[in-house]
Amino acid sequence: MTDETKTIREMCDEFGVTPRTLRFYEAKELLFPIREGQKRLFTKRDQARLKLILRGKRFGFSLEEIRQLLNLYHMGDQQLTQLTRTYEIACDRLADMERQREELSEAIDDLQEQLRWGERMIASMTAKKDAAE
Repeated sequence: MTDETKTIREMCDEFGVTPRTLRFYEAKELLFPIREGQKRLFTKRDQARLKLILRGKRFGFSLEEIRQLLNLYHMGDQQLTQLTRTYEIACDRLADMERQREELSEAIDDLQEQLRWGERMIASMTAKKDAAE
């Protein structure tokens, strides 16, 4: 191992992922570690790619979208194509997230109203029961 590569354990520790996750990303052709027998060594390129994978997942990008975006890196246009496509997908994802937030806010408001109604009903029924005793 050199300063340029990291073991699977070092990658797990640094990025907060499991070995299974790294092997999964390798199988999905998102990461390309150097193989030495059973040992995997992750290059600086793999480390940068994993950082982008995790960021993309956090924002709700699919693994296929992430793979396609990472593959655009070598287009020879100083990443213009990659950045443009990433921007387009990110705008769509933001619109989805904002729509989900609105739906969640409405559901929260509805549930809070139902809870207030429930409190009033319980209080009313408790008061009637106490009066009857």
